[in-house]
Amino acid sequence: MTVCKSLLCLFAAALAWGQPVTLPKIGLIDYFGLKKASRERVEKALEVKVGGALPRSKGEIEEQIELVNYVVRAQLEAVCCEKGNAILYVGILEKGAPVFEYHEQPADEKVRLPEPIVDTWNAFMEQVQIAVREGKAEEDLTSGHSLMQYAAAREQQLKFPEMADANLAAIRDVLRKSADETERAIAAYVIAYATKKERILDDLQYAVRDPDDGVRNNAMRSLAALAVLAKLKPETGLVISPTWFVEQMNSLTWGDRNKAAYALVSMTESRDPQTLAMLKDRALDSMVDMARWKHLPHALPGFILLARTAGWEEPKIQETWAAGTHGAAIDEILKGLETAAKKKKP
Repeated sequence: MTVCKSLLCLFAAALAWGQPVTLPKIGLIDYFGLKKASRERVEKALEVKVGGALPRSKGEIEEQIELVNYVVRAQLEAVCCEKGNAILYVGILEKGAPVFEYHEQPADEKVRLPEPIVDTWNAFMEQVQIAVREGKAEEDLTSGHSLMQYAAAREQQLKFPEMADANLAAIRDVLRKSADETERAIAAYVIAYATKKERILDDLQYAVRDPDDGVRNNAMRSLAALAVLAKLKPETGLVISPTWFVEQMNSLTWGDRNKAAYALVSMTESRDPQTLAMLKDRALDSMVDMARWKHLPHALPGFILLARTAGWEEPKIQETWAAGTHGAAIDEILKGLETAAKKKKP
């Protein structure tokens, strides 16, 4: 059995369950980062359409899109789910657009995790895949790390705290030096279970710039869990910086943007003016892209963040979303920001 290196790949396993040969159909296609390039030409290069199957050669399609004027790089990502079908996100990096930079690929092939950690991780992921298929994948983050509803998965998770404390130095080395992205991804998840959580913040903030999607995904999940604990128990003294979450809103990878937005929704509940100003300054276009996505559960975090940066109160945000008028609200917010910017000019 193939075991996912991160929680990021579970959708692929769930979506293809019972369909080992046929590629999933596309329920929606959406974009981010597409500003200057011709949408018509990008759509022509994409080739696939809603109702058709996902492309068999992701790389070839990305290369075709990169031939469109203004496009520097393109990345396709299929995620779950629109009425049981895939949602295909087309990420575009244009010339001059903000870009989220990664660390160089680590090269040490000798740095490895202790075998008991890897074995426990593999056993955990097998149970997680079962939990996903049975609709029991909910998790509790109030301890600063994940504890899943599904008992068999939680049983494996409960082994991680002792392992993390006993092997913290080795886990740190793997996270920063190992050439094996699978082991780095495991390290980014397991390190969150360390008892002294204030000691692992720097490690996780380093890992959110890892060149591998799975490592970044697990690091962001771990930081998001720590942010929940910090909010519930201020006495812990945990301070989670929003900086790298804001920067990841400009990532070419959909998973980065999605995880960053969810984390920032929690982190901006207090309306910290510096965080909101950073979002407006560094990620305005990204918030707008997300808020306009057709799949509403994916669009909601972007809309909440955009509305908060515009100074909207929570009742107004909730009422607008419930009424289904967020599209017009986005236009209203952008017009307001444009008017305010003009007034500031001498």
